[in-house]
Amino acid sequence: MKTMLANVFHGINDIRVESVPKPTVGPGEALLRITATTICGTDLHIVRGEYPVKPGLIIGHEPVGVIEELGAGVTGYNIGDRVLVGAITPCGQCRACLSGKPSQCGHGHGCQAMGGWRFGNTINGAQAEYLLVPYAQANLAKIPDEVTDEQVVLLADIASTGFGGAESGNIQIGDAVVVFAQGPIGLCATVGAKLMGATMIIAVDGDENRLKMSRKMGADVTLNFRECNVVEEVQKLTGGGVDVAIEALGTQETFEACLRCLRPGGTLSSLGVYSGKLQIPYEAFAAGLGDHRIVTTLCPGGKERMRRLINVVQSGRFDPTMLVTHRFSLADIKQGYEVFGSRAESVLKVLITP
Repeated sequence: MKTMLANVFHGINDIRVESVPKPTVGPGEALLRITATTICGTDLHIVRGEYPVKPGLIIGHEPVGVIEELGAGVTGYNIGDRVLVGAITPCGQCRACLSGKPSQCGHGHGCQAMGGWRFGNTINGAQAEYLLVPYAQANLAKIPDEVTDEQVVLLADIASTGFGGAESGNIQIGDAVVVFAQGPIGLCATVGAKLMGATMIIAVDGDENRLKMSRKMGADVTLNFRECNVVEEVQKLTGGGVDVAIEALGTQETFEACLRCLRPGGTLSSLGVYSGKLQIPYEAFAAGLGDHRIVTTLCPGGKERMRRLINVVQSGRFDPTMLVTHRFSLADIKQGYEVFGSRAESVLKVLITP
């Protein structure tokens, strides 16, 4: 078979499932037969024209599959192995990778902003029957037999990103943490804060279904921003502000609210993808004298990151399947985009199977 079905981006609000050439494998690469993937919020940004990619690109960046072919030089794997591949595919050899910043992979050279994010960004992605994986040696994480595809597919991006927000915030045992927005990434940030030892986790959203899920995921307190002054409530609950505020939406309002919720010396860990102008109000920033720390995160990738996240699932400390609320076939993916994009039917995460 020399062709495959794939979800191809043609322009703003124009995606089509169509027949395209099946990838051919080169040295260091692997071809996967996709068994599960998802629709991500970043995919919505692409389809809506908020993040530019070239027309003709196959989008999607959360792949689970079975190895179909292996290129020359890829060792330690067999045809038929089930594998998870992170949304970030570092080369493992460039300056960024060897400096411990694989998300900024320079593809064999130096460093590049968002360099490690290639699927559905600069190369063809995972919403297809087959996927070509670059730098396969560094990016194929074997899935244990006792773990299902559905249990690990969310680890490729949203879990890694959400946990990364907690890690970048350097949460300490006993910390108070607020997480703004309880979409899939915010929910995973809530889980990450709990795993890292926070003892007061405050989840903020305007959707009661999402707040209910956040309590299941480990939030100690939930606040509906439509019903209260969140900053005032957080200040009261914590006696002066949180140690870490995690922003998981990407708006001026949530970024500013995070900053206002911090205690002096606190950390704002930003996960959101922003568009337009982002401003910092000087009084919330204590005129630059508050010893605040602002950090951003692009989720780590590579097979070691994926292996560790699989361990978290396998140990029973995190159940990602709770976040999968809808399932569609690749042929019906446009319907999946409509549900996910409109946040209909209490959707959290949409699973796609070819």
